[in-house]
Amino acid sequence: MPYPAARRDPRPDTYFGTDVPDPYRWLEDADSAETTAWVRAENEVTFAYLDQIPFRTELRERLTQLWNYARYGVPSQEGKLLIFSKNDGLQNQAVVYALPPGQPLSAAEVLLDPNQFSAEGTTALMGLHFSPDHRYLAYTTSGGGSDWQQIRLLDMASRLPLPDELDWVKVSGVAWAGDGFYYSAYDAPPPGEAALAGKNEFHKVYYHRLGTPQSADELVYENPEMALGFRIADVTEDERWLCLSLTDGLSDGNRLLVRDLRDPAQAQVWTIMQPSYEFETSVIGSLGDELLLYTNDHAPNFRVVRVDPRRPTDWAEVLPETSEKLEGISLAAGCLLATYLHDASSRVRVYSEAGAWRHDVALPAIGTAGGFGGRRDDKVLHYAFTSFTYPTTIYQYDPATNGSTVFSAPTVDVQPADYETTQVFYESKDGTRIPMFITHKKGLALDGQNPTYLYAYGGFNVSLTPGFSVARMLWLERGGVLAIPNLRGGGEYGEAWHQAGMTPHKQNVFDDFAAAAETLFAQGYTSPAKLAIAGGSNGGLLVGAIMTQRPDLCRVALPAVGVMDMLRYQKFTIGWNWAPEYGTADDEAQFRNLLAYSPLHNLKAGTAYPATLITTADHDDRVVPAHSFKFAAELQVCQAGPTPVLIRIDVNAGHGAGKSTQLQIAEWADVWSFTLFEIGNE
Repeated sequence: MPYPAARRDPRPDTYFGTDVPDPYRWLEDADSAETTAWVRAENEVTFAYLDQIPFRTELRERLTQLWNYARYGVPSQEGKLLIFSKNDGLQNQAVVYALPPGQPLSAAEVLLDPNQFSAEGTTALMGLHFSPDHRYLAYTTSGGGSDWQQIRLLDMASRLPLPDELDWVKVSGVAWAGDGFYYSAYDAPPPGEAALAGKNEFHKVYYHRLGTPQSADELVYENPEMALGFRIADVTEDERWLCLSLTDGLSDGNRLLVRDLRDPAQAQVWTIMQPSYEFETSVIGSLGDELLLYTNDHAPNFRVVRVDPRRPTDWAEVLPETSEKLEGISLAAGCLLATYLHDASSRVRVYSEAGAWRHDVALPAIGTAGGFGGRRDDKVLHYAFTSFTYPTTIYQYDPATNGSTVFSAPTVDVQPADYETTQVFYESKDGTRIPMFITHKKGLALDGQNPTYLYAYGGFNVSLTPGFSVARMLWLERGGVLAIPNLRGGGEYGEAWHQAGMTPHKQNVFDDFAAAAETLFAQGYTSPAKLAIAGGSNGGLLVGAIMTQRPDLCRVALPAVGVMDMLRYQKFTIGWNWAPEYGTADDEAQFRNLLAYSPLHNLKAGTAYPATLITTADHDDRVVPAHSFKFAAELQVCQAGPTPVLIRIDVNAGHGAGKSTQLQIAEWADVWSFTLFEIGNE
């Protein structure tokens, strides 16, 4: 194909005596005229190719039909009001409603409509934070998919906005205490610095008092000696304990500090509850003078402990570590509600606040449950349940009776009974046993000719559990197979599983993924000519690494917003925060490891690569689009096979969170059209 010309700079970088070319460094400047022209030219090539796929319009229309159903978020009780989100179907953003007590759902009133935040529907609502007395609502928004957020205030009595506006917020909570709240932010970027690409340093915690300008906010915590790391504040439900989580950008855990807000003597004093950056430790809630902590300190599968801050090293076990990972825990309705993972699916158990088992929650099927949050005096809680062919359903739950009733069940234009999901276990290259979910129509012929979409992540302690995706239903109803393996690097089996896929063991993740494909071949589900591999972000790195190591493994590669330049990722926005996962090129041993699999640096001229559709967005300030830009430019030069290498670049979109419905439908229609066209299925 005639791809747009891209200037190559022959100047290499030198790492520990090794010269490494970086010919497309100029594409890191997303705002330059040269980059802008290249992006425009690439999109023209991409959309011209997609436009000639005969069934693309049909797929987009069918996706629109599938997407057009009402879906709810998990409600929360805020004072006398039940607060929930709902998307009527094709709204770009879900709307937040408030339901008065004793009223049917139809009587709910609109509280916030993010579709009114911007003309294009690309400004998303990222979080709701009610003051303890429910007089005020602080809500966070994000424009165009950026990780930068803004905090705005709403008076709940009048439903009118307050003048308070806080900017340059990132990786932050909103923790109410007294007549204001704590939050985290960065200094505004200097004039002329790219806000979407510049390195984020010196995270700070502030206290904002209602009715005052942001410039008057009190600086609560900073560390001028440590440029990297996050500082995130939280306050317990009783407004007594201010909790501060600190990371260092080098380790995988966090230090935990607390302060008693009721004790004037502690106004400038922090008590260290967790001194090490090695472990993950967070506060679940307070029980008077004591705190409940969720931690993997000497417990890779996590546990719950109780501790008095006056004796911070004296930990009493409440929920001991088990053979299953404790994925989540909440203190609500006078109970501890614990979600465990059993082979990557949810099991929810209810305990007393002292840790005595009461009962297990009866879930509808093998799948994923989430929610169960609330206040200690709540009587009723809510949760969501989903699986691959089970549309996300919201339940009301009574911990006292262990009874669940449907709050809202969607009506979707699919027939779940037509499909089946199985879980298989296979051996990776080193003999490790890996689980994989496989979903398809009942009666599938195992003749090796089924179009198959193999999706995975494998990193950052993220667990891929069963979940409903209306976009994937289109693939399934057209006879496709969906396969999702739970690779090492994820969190499905606790911290040991995670660490087995971190530096210097990242190759395990790629080996696990390749073995998943080989298993699908051996069991007759598909063949290399019918296989598409996919992943986003860290999963985009996975796809990039696989297609460079095993270009013969699949017909189609779909790397989305991927980390493709492993030697420079830490130089942009919050990329430094991934150093514990990957290592950096600043260390020689880690550099050698990164260079061995970095997708950008392992492309080889004269190689027949799979048909590739790279997807990214111009507002992605988490994995900056330069990763995808540079990878696409080099891959187009190296491609020696007959299949296309395309890059699809969204405008006014980011890493994925908050992406409008219309943008999602358009992207998925293009992804499925490209995949089916290249595989030879219509």
